[in-house]
Amino acid sequence: MTRRVFIGSAAATALAPVAMGQAGGAVFAYVGCFTEAQRKGRGDGIHVYRVEPRTGNWTQTQVLRGLVNPSFLVTSADSKTLYSSHGDEAYATAYAIDPASGEIRVLNQGATGGKNGAHLALSPNGKFLIVANYISGTVAVLPVKADGGLADFIQLVRLEGTPGPHRTEQPGPHPHQIVFAPGGKFVLIPDKGLDQVFVFRFEPATGQLTPAEPGSVQSRSAAGPRHLAFHPTLPVVWVLNEMGNTVTTYRWDATLGVLSPLRTIPTLPEDFNGNSTAAELAVGPGAKFLYTSNRGHDSIGTFAIDPKTGFLRSVRWTAAGGKVPRYISVDPSGRYLFSTNEQSDTITKFRIQGDNGMLHPEGAPIPNGSPVTIAFRA
Repeated sequence: MTRRVFIGSAAATALAPVAMGQAGGAVFAYVGCFTEAQRKGRGDGIHVYRVEPRTGNWTQTQVLRGLVNPSFLVTSADSKTLYSSHGDEAYATAYAIDPASGEIRVLNQGATGGKNGAHLALSPNGKFLIVANYISGTVAVLPVKADGGLADFIQLVRLEGTPGPHRTEQPGPHPHQIVFAPGGKFVLIPDKGLDQVFVFRFEPATGQLTPAEPGSVQSRSAAGPRHLAFHPTLPVVWVLNEMGNTVTTYRWDATLGVLSPLRTIPTLPEDFNGNSTAAELAVGPGAKFLYTSNRGHDSIGTFAIDPKTGFLRSVRWTAAGGKVPRYISVDPSGRYLFSTNEQSDTITKFRIQGDNGMLHPEGAPIPNGSPVTIAFRA
């Protein structure tokens, strides 16, 4: 594939809800998708939506076409730049965000040294972009230029370990997410292929990653750790296990960078016997509830968070409103949760009821071809 672009016009941590648009005007949502047949893609690029502050409703303002599988998106802390990885490709793209309209234009691309960037995250100082190369089993560090553009990778780390028992899903290392721990000293990387969660020390001046000690924690066999999230105040990390359809609560030692497993619970109802895989987790406002998406069961699970221990208790499952809810995200206001339903070509909106975490579907589904990720600019 070429890297030619035609212009058509996360850290999974819980944040306190902010007033919509308080950081410089309107709020915008950016939706990435799969575009190619090998991914069963029906998308046509990155869609930009203006978010109505009072209702949370979206109005499309731009489609940036000609992009190959812009499958994960993240915005910079200063809201000036958007970044995307590209499923099955070996580069990431930087886009300048117009401060008034929210529309994007391509700045440049940077080589990631590996294929299928499944996830990416910006360092807290905004100077480096870290990319999880899923197919290649590597993690790349790319410098961010003064204008927000990307340089090619300066470090490429291959994750080592014994593959899990699943012959097709676990042939080798498959890093699936990059998450900076609070404070920015450590980077956590769940690896679906090796059934491990890796921990690296991060040097903010140089961007270098070095393994922490012991460097990883083993998950249950064939669990397939996919994504994780930090509790905003407790020393707790939740890890969502894709193939095991479970979520594990870990104790986090912020001084040493060590994870210790505490408790694992299923993400599916006990009476469900069909095929399903866990995809995403999102922490609700005030860290009272955790939400998970289930592809196959096509639901969003709601789990109450114990305010003292961080342990989870299943509360209910809500129909996602579409097939294969790959990604879920709470908007900047903390009032709404959105689900990208990959096989239904829709995005559904839910109002979060604050006292019990219940999800109430609102409005008609938003049409969007094979949507797989959402990033907000507030």
